[in-house]
This record gives sequence, structure tokens and C-alpha cells, in this order.
Amino acid sequence: MEPFLSNEKAQRDYQLVIAARDKGDQRAYADLMRFYREPIYLMLLRMTHSPVDADDLTMEAFGKAFCQLSSYTPQNTFATWLFSIASNHGIDFIRRQHMRLVSLNSMSVSDDDEAFEYPIPSEDPNPEEELISRQRDKLVRELVDRLAPRYRRIVNMRYFEELSYEEISRKLNIPLGTVKIQLRRARLLLAEIIKSQKQSL
Repeated sequence: MEPFLSNEKAQRDYQLVIAARDKGDQRAYADLMRFYREPIYLMLLRMTHSPVDADDLTMEAFGKAFCQLSSYTPQNTFATWLFSIASNHGIDFIRRQHMRLVSLNSMSVSDDDEAFEYPIPSEDPNPEEELISRQRDKLVRELVDRLAPRYRRIVNMRYFEELSYEEISRKLNIPLGTVKIQLRRARLLLAEIIKSQKQSL
């Protein structure tokens, strides 16, 4: 008997998990990644403040999840399970980098039509941690400010104003595909800026 799942998206994901896990269906794996890559990336970007690290961690998180599909049970939706793996992977990365999460009682991310919230244990920040957090936020915004105006605008709308692709498309009066292409290009440009900074040190 199939488990009861609360909505069509959860049912869709469960069918894809079954196809990937039990049949080795590569298209099912690709679909799961296509549906969740962007929201997972956004969550990890918020955690690391680094487009490069967030991109790497996103791929690693999917790798972990896909290797652990046999342990997935539909007591929780696939999305909840996947975000939990990605969140824990991000926390482990931050700990390895000798960084600490501050002022976080929970972390939420939206995949445009559904919000996910994941409680994350945190300690009360001390003044030094608050200063480090503010400095990281300032650094990210300074990097974004170095982008060309059209990329800077679209990055701000997506990652700071947290607008969906559709909302950005409507506000800028450009096709949805153009929004996605420009965001992808903006991430690559940010990665190049960070890389050039490291090389100049």
C-alpha cells in the first residue's frame, strides 16, 4: 500500500524516489535535482555566504541523499528529508572551517510555492560572533555590488528580496528563461570575482 502523502508535490517526489531507488531511473534522479537544486543552493548560500562553497555543497548534498535513498521513508516528505541532509552537510562544512552559526533559531527557504523550515540548534551569539556575521554579510553585498547592473539587480531580487523566478520575470518584464540564465551567469561571475581576489592575496 502506498503511503498517504499530503499533496501532489509530495506524491510526485515519492514516485521519483521509487523510480530512482528501485529501478535506477537516471531521469528520476535528474528530475529530483532539477526540482530542488536551486532552493538547496539558496539555503547553503545563506549559510556559507559563498557562491562557490554553496555550489559545491549543493552537489555534495545531492550525492549524499542519492546514496542514502534506501534509508528514506515517506514518514516525512522527500523535500524535508533532503533539506535536512543538506542543512546538516552545510553545518558540518562550517564547523570544519572553524565558523559558527549565530542568531539562528530556524532557517527557512522557499521553492517558490512552498516554504520549508528547519530548526537548527544555536547558541546565543557573543559580540565577536555578531561582528563576524555582519562582516560576512557586508562582504557578500560588496561582491554583488561589483556585478554589472542587470546582474546585480536580479541577484538582489532573488537572494536578498527572496522573490521567485516568476515574480522577478513579472517585475522586470522579461521571460522566465532569461531570469534563470542571468542568475546562472551572475553566480559564475561572482565565483570569478572571488577566485580573482584569492589569487591576488
